[in-house]
Parts: sequence; structure tokens; C-alpha cells
Amino acid sequence: EVQLVESGGGLVQAGGSLRLSCAASGFTFDDYAIGWFRQAPGKEREGVSCIGSSAGSTYYADFVKSRFTISSDNAKNTVFLQLNSLKPEDSDVYYCVALFVCVMTIWRPSDYWGQGTQVTVSS
Repeated sequence: EVQLVESGGGLVQAGGSLRLSCAASGFTFDDYAIGWFRQAPGKEREGVSCIGSSAGSTYYADFVKSRFTISSDNAKNTVFLQLNSLKPEDSDVYYCVALFVCVMTIWRPSDYWGQGTQVTVSS
């Protein structure tokens, strides 16, 4: 069974930090890039960051502006997203997804999505 399980979300004050984790199982982790998307109620899901297979190249959405860092531990099939200098507008449900493509602004998702983890930033 394919599983992507996010954790690490929570409530934090503006300027604070969180570290999200995405633990993958049930598929060949090295065959996919992994991405993080986020979505607020009533809004479209938007890409945040992705990392190539085998801890390859990393890419970020423009709004991240060096505040977030993606990394992976391939021995544990886990990808992390470090969120620093959080703003209230970063409040969303964050999802990880296995990607077919993670190159520049081309992030093509597979059907393998996690259930999401809520990030709430208070002002």
C-alpha cells in the first residue's frame, strides 16, 4: 500500500519555525521526486518546493524567498520541509506528493499524495 504520511504541523506565532516531515512507503522512493504543496480553504493547491530523486536538485516557489528548506533522508524514505520566518499567510494545509518531474517550475504530480498537515501561523 502506498503511503505518504505528513507530520510536524501545528500552531506557531509569526516569525516562528516548524519542521514538516513526509514519510513514504509502499513504492520505490528513489524513482520519484518529492514535492510539498499547500492549500487553504477555497483556494487552489499551490506548489511550495520539490526535491529530485535520490536527494537531487531542489526548487522553491518564489513566495518562499529563502525562508523554507527542503531536504531528504533517503535511507529513511523521508523528506523534510523546514519552515522559518513564518507569516500568517503561510497558514495552510501542507501536502507531500510523489512527483514524476521536479525541474525548475515543472512539478508533475503522481497520484500518491499524503493526507496533509495543518500549519497555522498567528499574528
